[in-house]
Amino acid sequence: MGEELQSERLCGTVEDIKFRNAQNGYTVLEIGCDDELVTAVGTFADISVGESVKLSGMWTFHPTFGRQFKVEAFEREMPATVEQLYNYLSAGAVKGIGPVTAEKIVEKFGEKTFDVLENEPERLAAAIKGISLEKAQKIQQNFKKQFAVRNVMLALETYGMTPQECIAAFDAFGSNAVDRVQQNPFSLCENDIGIGFERAEVIADALPVPPDRTYRIRAGILHILRRNLYQNGHTCIPHERLGSIAADYLEIERDAAEEQIEMLLQSGALVEKEIDGRVFVFLERAYRDEKSISDRIKVLLRFPPPQSMTLDRDIEAIEQADGITYAETQREAIKTAIDRGVLILTGGPGTGKTTTLNGILRLFERQGLDIALAAPTGRAAKRMTELTGREAKTIHRLLEVEWDDHEQPVFKRNLRNPLDCEALILDELSMVDISVFASLLQALPFGCRLIMVGDSDQLPPVGAGNVLADLIGSGLLPVVQLDEVFRQAMGSLIVTNAHRIVRGEMPILTSKEGDFFLLERPNAPAAAKTVAELYAKRLPDAYGYSPANDIQVLCPSKKGEVGTVHLNRMLQERINPPSDQKAEMTVGFRTFRTGDKVMQTKNNYDLIWEKDGGETGEGVFNGDIGVIEKIDLRTQTARIRFDDRTALYAREQLTEVELAYAVTVHKSQGSEFPAVIMPVVAVLQNLCYRNLLYTAVTRAKQLMILVGTPQQIEAMVANDKKTRRYSALRTFLTQTDGNVPHFSG
Repeated sequence: MGEELQSERLCGTVEDIKFRNAQNGYTVLEIGCDDELVTAVGTFADISVGESVKLSGMWTFHPTFGRQFKVEAFEREMPATVEQLYNYLSAGAVKGIGPVTAEKIVEKFGEKTFDVLENEPERLAAAIKGISLEKAQKIQQNFKKQFAVRNVMLALETYGMTPQECIAAFDAFGSNAVDRVQQNPFSLCENDIGIGFERAEVIADALPVPPDRTYRIRAGILHILRRNLYQNGHTCIPHERLGSIAADYLEIERDAAEEQIEMLLQSGALVEKEIDGRVFVFLERAYRDEKSISDRIKVLLRFPPPQSMTLDRDIEAIEQADGITYAETQREAIKTAIDRGVLILTGGPGTGKTTTLNGILRLFERQGLDIALAAPTGRAAKRMTELTGREAKTIHRLLEVEWDDHEQPVFKRNLRNPLDCEALILDELSMVDISVFASLLQALPFGCRLIMVGDSDQLPPVGAGNVLADLIGSGLLPVVQLDEVFRQAMGSLIVTNAHRIVRGEMPILTSKEGDFFLLERPNAPAAAKTVAELYAKRLPDAYGYSPANDIQVLCPSKKGEVGTVHLNRMLQERINPPSDQKAEMTVGFRTFRTGDKVMQTKNNYDLIWEKDGGETGEGVFNGDIGVIEKIDLRTQTARIRFDDRTALYAREQLTEVELAYAVTVHKSQGSEFPAVIMPVVAVLQNLCYRNLLYTAVTRAKQLMILVGTPQQIEAMVANDKKTRRYSALRTFLTQTDGNVPHFSG
């Protein structure tokens, strides 16, 4: 028998994090031990640069990466020197503190920094500009949590739980986490902990005593409903389908599934309603949101604003002042907005939505109303600002969002603390899900006018529901559909083809001049090569477009040779290849260079940004596109410019960033680009549908180029099934009490 390997111990400081898998906690570290850098690999809980650690494990040899220390267990010690303190904090070890704030804190408090963070948040708030007492107290909580979680982790890791899962369990259950998991591991699927049902099953199998089977069945049923809500957009499921799906998925008898569905209904976790003779089951939250939307809309309609006695004269005055003549439907929209106070304005490109919207704004201003403008994303809000000349905010910013420990939004503006505005104009309603829309309506003050603008032919929201389509389909609200394409837009094939696609007709692909072209390529490799050539050389040479600022590649999918992952690698090599003059940093499997075009992929509410004029703020959001201005290898940071503001990222925060030479069509919603290139070949079947193609085409302002086959385009145009979702909002809206009029338009 071979000699048993003995565990060894190493002590040192984390100098660098080469790789971290956020899902399973696997991490590759560089540890400074005396004068030597050691590569250590293992599973770590939110470890950060600058931490002093004691590692237990064994030496191994990797055929590619050489000698490594495989970590079996570790203990952390607090950084001792001022330099270690700075490295530790600047790397994002404590939520709420980034590189800039870390430098200010360490400069002010030196070796007493940790005492202040743990025990004296009021000193932190008083001494550091930009940190309120409330934020300082949150920093204190985050700091303390790192050490309180240790005991829970030691127990739960014996059941195969990763450090991230242990921390999530601690966040949810506190010091009782171990008992909760032992009794019912499926409780980890609840309360937005972030642990999925399948993973909870694995943890359950590792427990010494199997949990009661009813816990598994109930969790499985809720899992099915959540998956349909968050991934497929359904707010409810027919009861008979839920029972059969649950029985098949959980491999149990149908009666057992039905019994637990009934228990969940009795507990209030699920809600059941009959719709058109069919019984549907909702998660309680989804039911509450759709019912709330319906109730609030009915209240708005029940109390319209006072009628304007000079409306026609006011419209004529604006026409004379601006030298325009509104079309009949535009005039109808303006009058409805003023007299009814609630309006859905919809229409495709070139139909005059912006002109109509600005007319409504002018009349609201003449009435002296306090007006607010909002859109679902930062880029959509920016575009709205440019089109109207008035500041537009994201819905979250308008509602003054805060975030709880599970990264769920909590809005300061609500039923008890409504908005101050007297009229709200909401753009890109097609992107808004039921949860956000319900929160927005709750915050509307009594008597506030609500003008909703959207294009119901675009993709439905990434989140749950089909708000715009359901509002229109209910017949309850006044709707004005702008369908006349104005003469100045008729010369654009982008506009013409967008309307053809909506009607289920093939776009015109034979034009040799204009703003819409198909470059036929028979397969994905040929299409990818052409996309790269167009982006890097042909369009800049022919039109003077800047690849970083003017051209955007939009892909149906991330996967495959014409997906965003592969195309981003190709385009980076063409546009921004390696150079001795450019710093670069590899984070995980992505390499970033100075000059790269990048996108933020998740909301980060703690990132501090600074505008060119010196104004500072917090928050960089999912879908924000920017350019890496500088990579500092000494401090392991990157400065990224997003339009007129810059944000400093620590190395670990770059896991939230990806290359953005190519992005998915879904990520492009709410944005417009001078030139769009879209591969249309080898499109996955579940993404081959009409409104995805239409959404991509309507992102282009000046030039649209498709690269692929007419057959693929024809297949996408023919498939109009994607937007069909189970939802109840339309039904709730049509259940009137007799006091609310219906509108057939």
